[in-house]
Amino acid sequence: MNIAIIPARGGSKRIPHKNIKNFCGKPLIAYSIEAAIASQLFDRIIVSTDDKEIADIAQRYGAEIPFIRPNELADDYTGTSAVINHALKILQQQGESYDYACTIYATAPLLQVKFLQEGYQKLKNSSAQLAFSATSMPFPIQRTFKITKTGRCEMFTPEHFMTRSQDLETAYQDAGQFYWQNLKLDAPDIAFSHSSIPIILPRYLVQDIDTPEDWEQAELMFQLLKQRGKI
Repeated sequence: MNIAIIPARGGSKRIPHKNIKNFCGKPLIAYSIEAAIASQLFDRIIVSTDDKEIADIAQRYGAEIPFIRPNELADDYTGTSAVINHALKILQQQGESYDYACTIYATAPLLQVKFLQEGYQKLKNSSAQLAFSATSMPFPIQRTFKITKTGRCEMFTPEHFMTRSQDLETAYQDAGQFYWQNLKLDAPDIAFSHSSIPIILPRYLVQDIDTPEDWEQAELMFQLLKQRGKI
């Protein structure tokens, strides 16, 4: 049995009510719920939230709210893993057990069903513990630099200053959309390891939504992709 767990707390600071703010005609969380439903991979799709308004909207779009998340797991410092473990523990106490769990972020309006399905199939047919969304970095990380306290530049890897971009190894980053876990195996201490399978997404389908600027860029991307028939 498979379960999708969508964490969605109510206390967003930089974008108030972010998880249910209108995004191109729907509450943001609706896209994640609808993608999970459309994938036909899950026996249950639940939202872990501390907020009644989020709970009501999530239910309206087809998710379940089997419990209200306690306040101590809804602050600015609680990590996603603690929220997921809490949800699985509550469900276990209710007599339910699952083989695979997929954490889907509520802030993933560009999430595509085919990548959710790919993640599940690759994880199920492997000895890995995790499968998660990832994408390539848009610029070689070997050519990046930091700004010193004196306002000057300092490269992280100065030995690559003269290396051609095409000769540098491609680096990847977490796309922040979904995380499949094989619950029959213990989760690794570090997600980005040999225990994990990265599901590579094109960069045009990846956008963090943490600030108002991110939000505006995500809406522009969504509208353009919809016009071009890519979503």
